[in-house]
Amino acid sequence: MRLNQVNKGQRFQIISIPDKQISTQAIRLGIYEGAKLACAYKFPAGPVIIQNGMQEIAIGRELAKKIEVRLLDKGDVK
Repeated sequence: MRLNQVNKGQRFQIISIPDKQISTQAIRLGIYEGAKLACAYKFPAGPVIIQNGMQEIAIGRELAKKIEVRLLDKGDVK
């Protein structure tokens, strides 16, 4: 599943960020392979807003299509 397919309110774990340069920059924001995050909002044909603790980050739709994620069950939250 890709990040652009996640719906508002769903929790997910990052599986893969294919671009190493983007992956390196994303680490600074707490976005890395294995990170457990939530979708705060999803604009129609626009960015996906992800939440990492109290921080919200907008990810452009084209980049979101490249980031592989898996949905988390309620028991997988922490």
